[in-house]
Amino acid sequence: MRTSRPNRRAVLSGTAATVALTAISVGSGPALAATDADENADGSAYRWRNVVIGGTGFVTGVLFHPSVRGLAYARTDIGGAYRWDDRAGRWIPLTDHLGWDDWNLLGVEAIAVDPAHPDRVYLSLGTYAQSWAGNGAVLRSEDRGATWRRTDLDVKLGANEDGRGAGERLLVDPRDSDTLWLGTRHDGLLRSTDRGATWAPVSGFPGKPSASGQGVMFLVAAGRAVYAGWGDGDGTPGTANLYRTADGTAWEAVPGQPSGTSAKVPVRAAYDRHTRELYVTYANAPGPNGQSDGSVHKLRTTTGKWAEVTPVKPGGTTSDGSTDTFAYGGAAVDARRPGTVVVSTNNRWADIDTVYRSTNGGRTWTSLKDTAVFDVSETPYLKWGADKPKFGWWIQALALDPYDSKHLVFGTGATLYGTRDLKHWAPQIRGLEETSVRQLISPPAGKAHLLSGLGDIGVMYHEKLTASPSRGMASNPVFGTATGLAQAAAEPSYVVRTGWGDHGNGAHSHDGGRTWAPFGAQPAIAKEAPGPIAVNADGSALLWSFVHWDGTKYAAHRSTDNGATWSEVASFPKGATPVADPADPALFYAYDTDSGTLYASTDSGRSFTARATGLSSGDTQFELVAAPGRSGDLWLSLKWNGLHRSTDGGATFSKVDSCWASYTLGFGRAADGAGYPAVYLVGSTETITAVYRSDDEAKTWTRINDDAHQWGWTGEVITGDPRVYGRVYLATNGRGIQYGEPAR
Repeated sequence: MRTSRPNRRAVLSGTAATVALTAISVGSGPALAATDADENADGSAYRWRNVVIGGTGFVTGVLFHPSVRGLAYARTDIGGAYRWDDRAGRWIPLTDHLGWDDWNLLGVEAIAVDPAHPDRVYLSLGTYAQSWAGNGAVLRSEDRGATWRRTDLDVKLGANEDGRGAGERLLVDPRDSDTLWLGTRHDGLLRSTDRGATWAPVSGFPGKPSASGQGVMFLVAAGRAVYAGWGDGDGTPGTANLYRTADGTAWEAVPGQPSGTSAKVPVRAAYDRHTRELYVTYANAPGPNGQSDGSVHKLRTTTGKWAEVTPVKPGGTTSDGSTDTFAYGGAAVDARRPGTVVVSTNNRWADIDTVYRSTNGGRTWTSLKDTAVFDVSETPYLKWGADKPKFGWWIQALALDPYDSKHLVFGTGATLYGTRDLKHWAPQIRGLEETSVRQLISPPAGKAHLLSGLGDIGVMYHEKLTASPSRGMASNPVFGTATGLAQAAAEPSYVVRTGWGDHGNGAHSHDGGRTWAPFGAQPAIAKEAPGPIAVNADGSALLWSFVHWDGTKYAAHRSTDNGATWSEVASFPKGATPVADPADPALFYAYDTDSGTLYASTDSGRSFTARATGLSSGDTQFELVAAPGRSGDLWLSLKWNGLHRSTDGGATFSKVDSCWASYTLGFGRAADGAGYPAVYLVGSTETITAVYRSDDEAKTWTRINDDAHQWGWTGEVITGDPRVYGRVYLATNGRGIQYGEPAR
């Protein structure tokens, strides 16, 4: 999944220790986080909810509780953890209380539940294991995630890195509920004997971690034994990728385990307590990308005998004549029916991934894809511009309800599908929103209150905030990740968008974003580096900037005929984000973050000249915004260098003294009696980074979010609704679009 990464300075602030530091942080009740208004210190109250899209991110794990009917948990690579509320029929977010400094903890590496104590749940958190990211943490709860206690680790975890779709790396010991095991990617195996409060390395674990490896891929209980999949083996005979302990002290390589390319990396495992068989799925790479071979094997734990039970071996011929390459990912067993098991393929693109089911211990298999009937009416974007949805891709999260043999769910790169009869499938995703959001526009008129540009799923047109857009993803053409979205201020029916696509990288709309037409032509660089776009106030001129995903910047181009022809603008600062003046069609602006210079055009984007110089430089995420309805009124967010304003079209800027840090800023309908639009800010007026509103032109601010609603990193974009005072839309990097309104 492509995601925005926060600036490296905003890493988790924690203290390293030889083992761990114990810190306590109490989260909000999950029902409160989902629906209720919250009182802030100054007496203001806001109600926060998700703009409904439905999933849109990689669900990396689903875990039914073995002892409680209707209780389940889900984890995502960048969007936190959720608990299933069976009575409400929706997922409840559990980690929205994690704030700006803890952005790296929104990725959930693993979940563990305690079969003997149903109210206990544990999360291991850490999105990236890179040097610029903070260390991981473990959250532990005694009330199913309503409140949490936290332990900061001295190791890094990688919930959004290769191997993120593997099994649960966190496990409550089957002998002792006070003992937990935690597998890491680069630091071996850890153990806690006080229910996750402190952690220590397991010195006798035979896996040898490496800086570039995968480490522990999963931990699973098989009776009283614990098995650990190891991702750093090379697949050669005699090398181990599966270890076990029978007594919780001594670890050994499991004898006779399979070898070879198709069994190089153990991905997931599931234990059938009736037959005492452990099923293991394998791949030749950790995935979810890059896998081309795999297999399924089972181990009879009572005898040590292995058997291969692979449903279909990779390497055959696909329907289009290409080689059928894929691996195996998910594995789950039926708690009620001995010998009934399901496994999933992964990274199978030509013939599409599937789920195989066996009722005789893997001797024969049935592909559930072959009889599947899908209903995606609740989330139409899943059609991906086609007549019907695909069965799935990146299927690694796979779970069987222990109380219902026909209730099967699997995660994909965009949603969570479920069935109650093994034939009819629909998204089981209500409440789970994981989009990485890039652009937001709230139009001043028309049917839509919101247009959004998103990671992986392009642009959406929201007529209702409480339902997934009925038109699905914007098509003609379909984009993956959106890179630009702009509206003509004086002609709001005219909208343009840009992004990563296979059949064009730009489009325009004359009905406010309901329908689209591709640009008649595009600069050659657009396919390799589609960047942000702007349209001037009357829609007569487009300005398109080009930035490759690796950061390489190219010359901008201009069009005056809806994208039919383009001309290079040599004087525009390469890679900068173009900003149109909302009142004067002749004016464009751009902030060159390389030099700290504001550039302006007075000829509708034909040429640019420098105005203010000597401003902060060196960070590509500095943001320039023009106040609506006013010419030359510019606001510049320079992160920890503060908020600056120009009222002379960028000739001069003055610092706004009311806040010391500004990450993103937007405008909405003015308060009654106010002469200036409401200003919304993600920034810092005191000690914390939060969401604020000002009704007096940024002289004073009111915090409008609270400690229960923080959503990690929120520095991409914020905008108010020009038609509804107080309503604000906030982009998150993994928790979708949040919108807040004053409590009535």
